[in-house]
Amino acid sequence: MPVGRRFRWLWAAYAVSAYGSGLGFGALPLIAVVALHAGPVQVSALAAVGPAVGALIALPLGPWVDRRRKRPVLIATDLIRAAVLLTIPAAYALGRLGFAQLLVVSAVVAGAKITFGAAGGAYLRSIVRRDDLLAANARFESTNWSAIAVGPPLGGAAVGMFGPVATVLLDACSYLLSALGITAIGGREEAPRGPANRPRAGELLDGWRHILGHPGLRALYLNQLLVAGLIMATEPLLAVLLLGELGFAPWQYGLAFAVPCVGGLFGSRLAPRAVRRYGRHRVLRAAGTLRAVWLIGLALVRPGPLGLATVIAVELAVVVSMSLFNPVLATYRLEHIPEDRVARTLTAWSIGSGAAVALLSALGGLLAEAVGARTAIAAAGLLILVSPPLLRTEVLRDRGGKTFDQIRHRRA
Repeated sequence: MPVGRRFRWLWAAYAVSAYGSGLGFGALPLIAVVALHAGPVQVSALAAVGPAVGALIALPLGPWVDRRRKRPVLIATDLIRAAVLLTIPAAYALGRLGFAQLLVVSAVVAGAKITFGAAGGAYLRSIVRRDDLLAANARFESTNWSAIAVGPPLGGAAVGMFGPVATVLLDACSYLLSALGITAIGGREEAPRGPANRPRAGELLDGWRHILGHPGLRALYLNQLLVAGLIMATEPLLAVLLLGELGFAPWQYGLAFAVPCVGGLFGSRLAPRAVRRYGRHRVLRAAGTLRAVWLIGLALVRPGPLGLATVIAVELAVVVSMSLFNPVLATYRLEHIPEDRVARTLTAWSIGSGAAVALLSALGGLLAEAVGARTAIAAAGLLILVSPPLLRTEVLRDRGGKTFDQIRHRRA
């Protein structure tokens, strides 16, 4: 169990910002609709353009982060997110808030989030023993799910009581507290090896080169793009089905997504024990298969209490499987990335995942427009079943590539 002082401060800082983001979940689209009276096209643009531009911002920062100490990068990205979010309540109070500002804020926050995640993964590997990486990633995973379960309902209450920008202000304050927590870690971080020169253009693709050149990472990456993209693509379709066609009340819709998140605490806590008992490759294959097989159940939802129970049961099964899979995946990934390219590889992974979600969500929307939301959900549930064969046991047994410890030993 990772109990070092530096990890505890890092985890505390991460938890504060995760709960802040949970409170502020969906805040920018809400502000666009309530405060700026934006239409569907503008809200869709905010959801798609901001993260896309953020990914372009983060892409050249991956190689740059690999050449820098990671803790200052973590602090800087927290402060940048806090500063840019604080411009929203300030502009709102002055009556100067505009849609263009929301787009800029969305892009900057998205880019900083990707960069923070890349630097955070590299920093975690430097402060936690290899044997403790899975337990550390499991703690982060449980924090994510608890924040998703608690944050949005409390954020909705805060908006109802204090206005549309209340959760943005809370989210900004959480990043300030996170920066303080990371600063409190203290100590001197070892400088990365190699020259701190400006990254070359060819290095921008190094992350994808390493992922696609490593059999285990390639299989997990392609699996993740397909599974995460299809699961996320069904969320807006399910909203249309439940709130529109089936007539569920908004509180029922919120309940259907909040309750299953509790399963994330169970799955993430189970991950280290399952790996010790069955081995990492078996857990990845089993959990990776289980998180894919349940999605088709959402196409069977009917009106009434039984339909609500069906959604909760399916989402609970998906969440438990995902929360068991994710920390094992994160640990495997960190162990199979060379020390000098962690940030650019994690950046490439995040950008690819975001692009897959955006593409599959757009295609899902077009399909739902043509054949209906239920049929589109069923199509996603069938397509996702092609993902488990990617996780072949022999590929995940570490035969396809060296771990970072082996790479470092060979270089020494």
